[in-house]
Amino acid sequence: MIFKQTQKMKLLNKILKYIFIWELTGDGEVGIVESISLKNFMCHSMLGPFTFGPNVNFVVGNNGSGKSAVLTALMVGLGGKATTTNRGSSLKGFVKEGESSADVSITLRNRGKDAYKPELFGQAIIVDLKINREGLRTYKLKSQAGQLVSGKKEELSAILDHFNIQVDNPVSMLTQEMSKHFLHSKGEGDKYKFFMKATQLEQMKEDYSYIKLTKGLTENNVIKHEECLEQLKKKYLEKEERFKSLSSLDEMHSKLEELKNQMAWALVSEMEKEVKPIKEKLQSEERATVKYDDKVEEWTAKVVEAERKYKAIREQLEALTLRVQLLQPECATLKNEAQSRNKAFNTAQANLHRFKTNLRDLEKDKDQLSRRIDELKLSINQTSGAESQVRAEQMERLQRDLDALNFKDDTLGQQIEQFQSAVAQEGSMNAIKRKIENMEGSRSDRLRRFGENMPALLADIEDAHRKGQFRKKPVGPLGYCIRLNDHEQAQAVECCLGALMVAFTCDNHDDEKQLQRLMRDRFQPGKRPQIITSPFFNRVHDTSQRAVYHSNYPSVLQSLEIEDPVVANCLIDQRGIECILLIKDKTECRRVMNGRQPPRNCRMAFTKEGDQCYTDRYYSSDQRRYHYLSKDVEDEIRYSSRTSFMTTEKLCPPLLQDDIMKLQQEISELQNVEEPQSEDLNPLEEELEEINCKISAARVDCEEAQGKMAQLKASWEEAEQRYRQHKESISTLAEEADPIKEELSKTDQEVEKSKHHKKHYEEKRKTHINTIKAIKACLQLKEQELTTSVAKATEICPERSDVRRAARSLDSEITRLKQKISTQQDQQGDREEIIRQYQEALQNYNNINQQVKGLKRFIVLLSKIMDDRHQAYTELRRLLSLRCKMYFDSMLSQRGYMGKMIFEHKNETLSISVQPGLGDKAALSDMRSLSGGERSFSTVCFVLSLWAIAEAPFRALDEFDVYMDMVNRRISMDMMLKIAASQRYRQFIFLTPQSMSSLPVNNLIRILRLDDPDLKKELIQGGFSLKSSLNYVKFLFKFIKLSLKLFLS
Repeated sequence: MIFKQTQKMKLLNKILKYIFIWELTGDGEVGIVESISLKNFMCHSMLGPFTFGPNVNFVVGNNGSGKSAVLTALMVGLGGKATTTNRGSSLKGFVKEGESSADVSITLRNRGKDAYKPELFGQAIIVDLKINREGLRTYKLKSQAGQLVSGKKEELSAILDHFNIQVDNPVSMLTQEMSKHFLHSKGEGDKYKFFMKATQLEQMKEDYSYIKLTKGLTENNVIKHEECLEQLKKKYLEKEERFKSLSSLDEMHSKLEELKNQMAWALVSEMEKEVKPIKEKLQSEERATVKYDDKVEEWTAKVVEAERKYKAIREQLEALTLRVQLLQPECATLKNEAQSRNKAFNTAQANLHRFKTNLRDLEKDKDQLSRRIDELKLSINQTSGAESQVRAEQMERLQRDLDALNFKDDTLGQQIEQFQSAVAQEGSMNAIKRKIENMEGSRSDRLRRFGENMPALLADIEDAHRKGQFRKKPVGPLGYCIRLNDHEQAQAVECCLGALMVAFTCDNHDDEKQLQRLMRDRFQPGKRPQIITSPFFNRVHDTSQRAVYHSNYPSVLQSLEIEDPVVANCLIDQRGIECILLIKDKTECRRVMNGRQPPRNCRMAFTKEGDQCYTDRYYSSDQRRYHYLSKDVEDEIRYSSRTSFMTTEKLCPPLLQDDIMKLQQEISELQNVEEPQSEDLNPLEEELEEINCKISAARVDCEEAQGKMAQLKASWEEAEQRYRQHKESISTLAEEADPIKEELSKTDQEVEKSKHHKKHYEEKRKTHINTIKAIKACLQLKEQELTTSVAKATEICPERSDVRRAARSLDSEITRLKQKISTQQDQQGDREEIIRQYQEALQNYNNINQQVKGLKRFIVLLSKIMDDRHQAYTELRRLLSLRCKMYFDSMLSQRGYMGKMIFEHKNETLSISVQPGLGDKAALSDMRSLSGGERSFSTVCFVLSLWAIAEAPFRALDEFDVYMDMVNRRISMDMMLKIAASQRYRQFIFLTPQSMSSLPVNNLIRILRLDDPDLKKELIQGGFSLKSSLNYVKFLFKFIKLSLKLFLS
């Protein structure tokens, strides 16, 4: 039995393999989601923009990170109802609390031969949705370039129909609630409805019902028309009898018709005579066009040749210029190298001179000491033993006094250094105290952070503005006008903006001068804030083309909340904040900026500590604390107080300048004490020996310095020679460019001359063509009049007759005949009215009769078509059911499960039985008896089976693995990835709280990770509890792991 079941599974897999052969393997060209961004949607201020890949996309994040919000925004943004999302009953519930509106922007791919209006939208269609607080939504459909194409909901519906996007189809977009409802559904009818809705069979069934209803209404209309037809027939017969009673005016009417026929063709003949000379003139002018065309082509060719020659010479000159430009940096490098080596040589030469001077001084000291020893030896020989003993004792006592004085001298010097350091620290402490006073004042007035005089300056500005002394009120300080979205970036933003934090901006130079006068009254010279003069605008500059955009890291502009456009424009102009990224981690910052392809438009980046990172350059910040953007004033005060306390502890009591001066004076006096001359020969001989050692060492230093100087001189001369040769090469290339420039100038003149002649003949040809156009326009007008006359004449008389009489003569005869007919009609009644009534009654009868016959034929044809369609619908339902069963069995077999699907189309029920593991068929059980993981896996198999038979450009599935164990999750993931790989033309979006770290690395899979809001909140508040610390460590581990994967790939 197990063998047969295994064979059955293999057969099903083989059948499915052949079914997939016809499917395309290229990326989807139309209808897939390229990107989506959310603003003030649900509980998220900003999500995205998220850029999706063309095949498999995983949106990964913990609960509350915004995964379901992305799917909900996708459904609502593409026209879905609020109830469809299972996230609310009204659209106004999607607007974030406290905000006036929510915005959703979705970009759909629009490429290939099946693109929707590519001439209007281009290769992408941008759907912008805005939901206001009242729940009303407005759409803006834009082209790839961002130009507005339409704002109608009907246009969006047409786009969705064209791309076959079904927002309310659970197979296209399966939400958490729909998935849970299906998992816990106990009714077989619900599964059947799910199948019908996913395959659009339910929509077909509703369409057929509507057609059947319309057919019944049409049959009722046919019955009403048949009743009306009898009345029209009776009226028609009455008018026919009256028409037949007329018989007197036929001959005159026949004559009148004949005269009208002749009149119509007489007018045609006269108009043909007017057209003939115009045609002859046109043919003459067209024959003269050839010579103008030849001249234009001749000078066009000369222009092309001259431009080709000019381009070749210019390229030659540009090549020489490029060679010069390439050589110049190396020349500068060689110059710097020569200067550096010259500097090193001069330093070595100075060292050698110093060593030689030192050697001479030592030799001089040696000579003096030798003479002193000789004199002492002679003196000792001449004195008595008693005097020598007294002199030795006195010398020993003086030596002890000298050592004591030297020790006291060193001690006092150290005390002076300690006192001087204390004075410096006392000045630093005063500065810290002033800062603490400003911070305490900022508790009630935030302006005090920007300086103790800043509130008074703003009051002066307000007073001067009221008095009309400013054209436009200055704005500042700029740091006071901004707010941070993430206070962890405070130090980075302060380091980025620098002095701009306390700067002011003025609209014009007159306002700048007035502000300078106000600042002079409040600030000392050199400490006044910077003033930036630039015209004020009410709108923020458009930075969309030059700004940096990164999916993971914000720019400085994106991280700031700036209400005043003047402040935003000033920071954009002065600092370029739209081109600067904020990356908290140092390692990640270096990785992003030092890569082969740094972010587009990114000039630099700042870390959380304020370090500045360029491409391949990194500068550490000296600032260790932020001052202006502190969120917690009390914490800043505590920090400054701790700094003041630590500084105070380092002060030595008492710190008096008078003591320092007294100690210095005492040292000076001690240093003026003359040391007694020792009469002992041993110290002098030891000193002589020490001098001899120093002389030997000095000679070695001289020899080494001499050798080093010779090496440096040779190196300098070599670098200088290379620099001169390189400079001569650049001069030679510059001289070679001079004749090329002259030839380029001559060629440019030749180009301009050829263009001038070409333009001359083009203008002459244009004048000639305009003349031809005027003649053609006149001829066309006459021919239109002739055509109209011929048409009228043909309508009056189909056969053209040869008319010899003039139109005026015919018109006179027609007038006379009409008067005669009118006279007789007054006697007998209006013949035309009788004919008109007869023809009208006949036409009405025939029209209604034809309509009734047509409706009857339509009803018969519709009945036949509906029968055929119903048979096709039944067959399609059967085939889709069969395919669904085959796919379902094949996918269950991937886990070793067996399953059975029974469709009861008559009762509209679908029963699904699943057996985990191979076994007897009798052991099959309903899905409700399975475990959570088994039921989730079976649900995934069922959904994947519907994916295989349903048509849509993309599928979105929210938390498909929520109830699965690791084994079922892995197998489900493998199945979905296999289906995605076999359906490269479709897009798959999976939302899951799992990390997806075990996924294979390839170009088909893209993982979008959402930040954890709880972790982010804990880090911002600075609360490092055990739980938050563990979460943070996990976050860092995941981040490092992802970074390594990206680096290795």
